[in-house]
Amino acid sequence: MKDSSHFWRDRRVLVTGCTGLVGAWTVRELLARGAHVVGLVRDRVPGSDLVRSGLIRKIDVVRGRLENQRLLERALGEYEIQTVFHLAAQTIVGIAQRSPISTFESNIRGTWCLLEAARRVGRIEQIIVASSDKAYGEQHDLPYRENAPLNARHPYDVSKACADMLATTYHTSYRMPICVTRCGNFFGGGDLNWNRIVPGTIRSVLRGERPVIRSDGTLTRDYFYVRDGAMAYLHLAECMAKNETLWGEAFNFSTEVPLSALNVVKRIMRMMGEPGEPEIRNEASHEIPHQFLSAEKARWLLNWRPRFQSFDDALPETIGWYREQLDRSELMAA
Repeated sequence: MKDSSHFWRDRRVLVTGCTGLVGAWTVRELLARGAHVVGLVRDRVPGSDLVRSGLIRKIDVVRGRLENQRLLERALGEYEIQTVFHLAAQTIVGIAQRSPISTFESNIRGTWCLLEAARRVGRIEQIIVASSDKAYGEQHDLPYRENAPLNARHPYDVSKACADMLATTYHTSYRMPICVTRCGNFFGGGDLNWNRIVPGTIRSVLRGERPVIRSDGTLTRDYFYVRDGAMAYLHLAECMAKNETLWGEAFNFSTEVPLSALNVVKRIMRMMGEPGEPEIRNEASHEIPHQFLSAEKARWLLNWRPRFQSFDDALPETIGWYREQLDRSELMAA
């Protein structure tokens, strides 16, 4: 922690998507280490943990859209940014299916605008681009490893695969200091996207309602605690500063413990003392049956391991956040 704090002290860091789930936790970790954080904010998000906690008052806020390249060039240049965490994205698979163009605009165009702005400004020392396990698409060989082809087919998956490849392009063509991260399904306190399985299940139990599983319950995924994700991003940037041979690489971050949707819901219900059964609707479409990651490359090249080794390790802290932070009006909101 001492070495980490020394690296980040007074370091000027841009975080796109700072009001999102992963962004807010990343900002929290950066501020704890003494970094000077600049956050790009498109919309007012009063429910964001960054706002709830008051941490947004401790960072410099740039208002605008990720697709505005001139704005990004100004922010990178005027704030003399050294490290970039590109976490902004439209992250909901269902929304991407219904509204592909807006998803492509934010996830693909937004990425090339940021990378081109960084290329023009220069002097950026590390750029972390958050891709996703969805960029792999459906694979026959599991778990996913970083050398697997990107076989994305559906709108959200394709948007992340394109962002992933854009990052590779800018590194290869312009020798920019870029690494890509591919993580599974983030969960943790601060996630107010209720159609996601973890916060949706917790809210249902707190309401006294029966949790809903929109798939048939058998879909298998990685579930990665958001605090571990934030710390993995910071660790990767520190490693990039020490070892330029890492530039251009992609890294999976995962606990390497895949869980089915039904298993996840039942674990949450059991920990919250709810004895009932979830409602399985089996109405999800365009879903890949099984997706989970190997983090072997990160273990070997980055000496990285998650602090929370299992889903159950992080559940008490996650459930506690919702019990403490959500008032009755938020619990009852649609």
